[in-house]
Amino acid sequence: MRFEYDKEVDAAYIYLEDHIKEGESKKTIELNENIILDFDDKSKLLGIEILNASTVINKKVLLQKQLA
Repeated sequence: MRFEYDKEVDAAYIYLEDHIKEGESKKTIELNENIILDFDDKSKLLGIEILNASTVINKKVLLQKQLA
């Protein structure tokens, strides 16, 4: 599992698979306006995108995971 944060767009992504290949995500479910789930073709959860991440995740954690 891997966690990344992009401060520019205030979005975090939790990778449940270390490497998600281009096109591997076949289904996306929007739980609400800020939480998006990505699944493969076998309905296996690949990752979780969190928009407006600074409003729901501890800022200290975000700063540690910020993309350079």
